[in-house]
Amino acid sequence: MSSASNDPETPIRTFTRGAEVFHFGSVYLIWGSTYLAIRVAVETMPPFLMAGTRFLFAGICLFLWLKLRGAAWPKAVHWRSSAIIGTLLLLGGNGMVCWAEQYVPSGIAALMVATQPIWFMLFDAIRPGGARPTLLGITGLLVGFAGVVVLATGRSMGGAELPIAGILGLLVGCVCWSGGSVFGKQLERPPSPLMGSALQMVCGGAALTLVALLRGEPASVRWDAVSSQSLMSWGYLVVFGSWIGFGSYVWLLEHVAAAKVATYAYVNPAIAVLLGWLFVNEPFTLRTLLAMAVILGGVLIVQWPRAKRT
Repeated sequence: MSSASNDPETPIRTFTRGAEVFHFGSVYLIWGSTYLAIRVAVETMPPFLMAGTRFLFAGICLFLWLKLRGAAWPKAVHWRSSAIIGTLLLLGGNGMVCWAEQYVPSGIAALMVATQPIWFMLFDAIRPGGARPTLLGITGLLVGFAGVVVLATGRSMGGAELPIAGILGLLVGCVCWSGGSVFGKQLERPPSPLMGSALQMVCGGAALTLVALLRGEPASVRWDAVSSQSLMSWGYLVVFGSWIGFGSYVWLLEHVAAAKVATYAYVNPAIAVLLGWLFVNEPFTLRTLLAMAVILGGVLIVQWPRAKRT
C-alpha cells in the first residue's frame, strides 16, 4: 500500500500485457495472502519482533542491492523523512495488524484494512491544501463505517465474539498507515521509489524492533517453541510480501493508471478470507459476507470519482 495510489493520475508507460498480468497477480494474490502468513507467524513468534526483524532484514538487503547497482547515498533529510513515514506505516500500521491478528482472524483483519481509502479521504480533507470530501465521499464514508459496525458488533467467522481490542488495534493501524501515507507526501523523499522503500523498511523495522525490546519480547519468547510454519511464514513475508509484492506494486504505479492499481483493495480481503478458510479453518459466516459487501461498497463509492477522472 502506498499513498501514491491516491494520486488522480499516474504516468502510463509502454509495457507488455504479460508483465501487467504478472504484477497484478502478485499484488492481488501475494498481498492478499500476507494476512494468513502473519496469522501463522504470530502463532509462535511475538508480533513486534516478528515484524521488526522482517522489515529490517528486507530493508537492509534491498538497500545493499541498490547500492551495488550504483544508487546514490541517501541524504540526511531522506533518512529523517523515511523514519517518520516508516514508523507510522510499519510500526503503527503493519505492527498493529500483526498484534491484532493474535486475536482476530486473518480475513477479518484484511476486511478492516480495506477501509484504508476512507481514511485517506479523511486525512486528505484535513491536510493543508487537501481536497474537501464531496457528498458522495461522505456517503461512502458512512456506508463503510456501517460495515465496520456490522463486523465489530457481531461474531467472528468462528462464531465467537470478536475481541474489541483486536478491532480497535486494526483501526489504529489503518489510521497510522493512512496518515503516514497522506502527510508523508509533504516530506522530501529519495528520487528512487525503491530506495525510499528500503529506507522506510529499515527505519520502520528498527522502530518495531525497539518496541519489541521494550515489551521484553526477545527475552520472553521460547525459541525452541517457534514452529517451522511460523519461520516459513516469516520468510514468505520477507521474500514475497516485502520484495516481490511491493516491487510489483511500484512497477504498476509507474506503468498503469492509479485507479486501476487501487483495485487491490477490493481483491485482497476476498483472497484473505478464502485462504483463511482453506488453510486454518476460519469459517465464513453470512454476517462476514454482509460486512464485506457493505465495507467494499463504501470504499467503491469513495473511490468512484477518482476512478472516473483517471
